[in-house]
Amino acid sequence: MIRTITGDERLVINFAPATIVEEVLQNVATILSTVRYTAPLYRDFGISATALDKPTIAAESILIAEIFDAIEMFEPRAEILNVSFVRDEFTGRLSPHLEVNINAT
Repeated sequence: MIRTITGDERLVINFAPATIVEEVLQNVATILSTVRYTAPLYRDFGISATALDKPTIAAESILIAEIFDAIEMFEPRAEILNVSFVRDEFTGRLSPHLEVNINAT
């Protein structure tokens, strides 16, 4: 089951997701929205901020590697098929857009 997740959506936590697919999508969105070293008692969780203040091309490469590593480590039920970015040239913000395949078995 292929789904798209964007890094710029407002995350609303559902503590009792109805399906495994909903749970996995929520977990991936949480990983994307968490900066590493900011989660108390779980400092390695999330995406590193090493891409901050880098040129856009370098930042995209760093973030792709970080996203693949974090999703593989923290949510192995999600298989990343594609990572792309929406750029805001005015603010310099990169918003990741992921296509993931959910292994719900």
